[in-house]
Amino acid sequence: MNYRRWPAVAAAAFSFAALVYILAVLTKAGQTIENAALRGADQDNVSTTDTAWHALGQITVYSLAAAAVAVALVGVLRKRWDLTMAAVGVIVLGQVAVQALKRFILPRPALVEVTGDYAHNSLPSGHTTIAMTVLFAAIIVVPWKWRGVMLFFVLPWATAIGQYTLTAKWHRLSDTLAADGIALALAALASWWLQKRGSLKPYTGPSRKGRVILVVIWSLIAAATLTLGVLLWGFSLAREGLNADEWVIYLGAGTFATAGSLTAALIFLACWRRVE
Repeated sequence: MNYRRWPAVAAAAFSFAALVYILAVLTKAGQTIENAALRGADQDNVSTTDTAWHALGQITVYSLAAAAVAVALVGVLRKRWDLTMAAVGVIVLGQVAVQALKRFILPRPALVEVTGDYAHNSLPSGHTTIAMTVLFAAIIVVPWKWRGVMLFFVLPWATAIGQYTLTAKWHRLSDTLAADGIALALAALASWWLQKRGSLKPYTGPSRKGRVILVVIWSLIAAATLTLGVLLWGFSLAREGLNADEWVIYLGAGTFATAGSLTAALIFLACWRRVE
């Protein structure tokens, strides 16, 4: 197997998270656009907002602990303590990293005039990190033959959480994108550790056509949402500059959030292609 792909993915993901922070938090334009997206969320319908709040409300300390236990149980039943340590480590270290960054390390300078919740730093998103690290941990620990079934249920939920944080106004777009990058980087490092220990091996069995179809569909959705976000922001910002319509900016941010989480998931899944 190629040992280089894991550290390369980790380095790229960490760099992406850093770039997101620089562009969105340390620039006046970045802060202005993201605050506009938050104000645009006020125009969303009540049912959509309620759905977002309900989905996010289900992510608690207890549900996180339950997810970690479930992941660990799969590893224990497989008698694979190495996979168990790597998978649970991704979940735990994900929260340690993002909470430390958000609360103690990353400042949010006052570059634009705002009040209330808009002023505090919320990067990276803890909820998005939970969703993505649980997904990555499941990919690590679940056997190859059951990976497609797991992805069918877990991937849509995990990738929707980032968008929900925007709809509920719990986070900005940069918070979700940085969380995607950090979660992917930690999962890649955990996979690298497993590979260096000799814990991984190539899968030589038949391909799963259903899984291939799902991956193609998710890839098309990721490309479509990314393209839609570029169009929404591109036309609006080109015409109106930083005074662009807040509803359009919000819609673009939501599509970018979905594209970011899906892309991170697909990258990690590609690294684990035909790996047991």
